[in-house]
Amino acid sequence: MVLLIDTNIVLDYLLKRGKDYDASRRIIVLCAESRVKGFLAFHSVSTLWYVMRKLDDKLRRTYMKQICKFLEVVGASHASVECALDNESFKDFEDCLQDKCAQAVHANYIITRNVADFVHSSVKAVTPEEFLTLYD
Repeated sequence: MVLLIDTNIVLDYLLKRGKDYDASRRIIVLCAESRVKGFLAFHSVSTLWYVMRKLDDKLRRTYMKQICKFLEVVGASHASVECALDNESFKDFEDCLQDKCAQAVHANYIITRNVADFVHSSVKAVTPEEFLTLYD
């Protein structure tokens, strides 16, 4: 099973964000235990870095190194980026790039909190809770 993990899931896990933390943690644990293969889009790395900017630099680096042990970073080709630029069906360009990265690794699912933003995705998007139900 191959998963592309959206930025919001990683943030739920790293920042232990409220009610979303447990399911996101369970997804990350599945990746860490190699029960599923987890990927993180290249552009998510800089987004994570930016969102966590208020954390101590050493802690932020530790968090990012930890995530990179569990999730393999994947990029999109130049041609995929051009294709994403032409794709007007996605409201959010970043989500279109997530889909392109998911395609690049032949992901079975994109794990995200924002399933509605992936209606036009070629890779099915599910919430952590939905995936855990499918997986169990």
